[in-house]
Amino acid sequence: MKSNFAKRTISGICFIGIMLAGLLVNKYLYALLVLFMIAVMLHEFYGMNMGIQLPVQRVLAIFTALCGFILVFCVNSFHLPLHFAALIFVPLSAVMISSLYVKDTESFDLYSYIYTGILYIAVPLVLSNYIVFDREGNFNGLLMLCFFIIIWASDVGAYCLGSLLGKNGKKLFPSISPNKSWAGYWGGLLFAVLAALIMSLTGLMKFPWYHSIILGAIMHVFGVFGDLFESLWKRKCGVKDSGTIIPGHGGLLDRFDSSLFAIPIGAVYLLLVNLI
Repeated sequence: MKSNFAKRTISGICFIGIMLAGLLVNKYLYALLVLFMIAVMLHEFYGMNMGIQLPVQRVLAIFTALCGFILVFCVNSFHLPLHFAALIFVPLSAVMISSLYVKDTESFDLYSYIYTGILYIAVPLVLSNYIVFDREGNFNGLLMLCFFIIIWASDVGAYCLGSLLGKNGKKLFPSISPNKSWAGYWGGLLFAVLAALIMSLTGLMKFPWYHSIILGAIMHVFGVFGDLFESLWKRKCGVKDSGTIIPGHGGLLDRFDSSLFAIPIGAVYLLLVNLI
């Protein structure tokens, strides 16, 4: 038990250190971090759903996702014309054309997982470029870090209040995730809102306090949906974790499932109120 706790603690500290380096050092470290995340999470998602089937098509899909990130990164970082990003349709077409060479119906049906992985994992991470680059092409990962702090605070709040009050209480989605309780949900909401408010009041997040509170609440709600969405996939596939890349914590998809829903919605809110 102690060795497992130590393993989780050490890997958790290393994970946070890598995230901080990727978000705060420079744009190239950020690009390497996200490219790694895209490749690993897509590999985990396809492995859960497809095993070892369609290996060539999976490689093509991951290559397409990586190309998409690189193209949008270059558009934002080096002031390339926006239509440069349209080159993504070349590898994306290769993925679709490859389906013509699948001979049996069962294998063809697996393409639904190929496309779902691109939409579910790759698209949010590709569009993250628009969060870390301003309109002049300057890199600043601070807002993305604030987004992650809100999500992490939500997770901590859900764990603390869920463990304290939720064991015998009403469950949130018992058919999908039996351990998630309404007590944990409200605890996560409280911690997410408090984290956003503190970052606003300290100047770490340069938005009015009321917008920060709304942002924290919205990101918590959609983070819960993201967590449940991945739990649904794992239940359908009969697996406990998406992978084993983080000792004691599971796969990357397990760690970023909330982020894939919460961060795009948080960015949309800030765009709608003209704050980014």
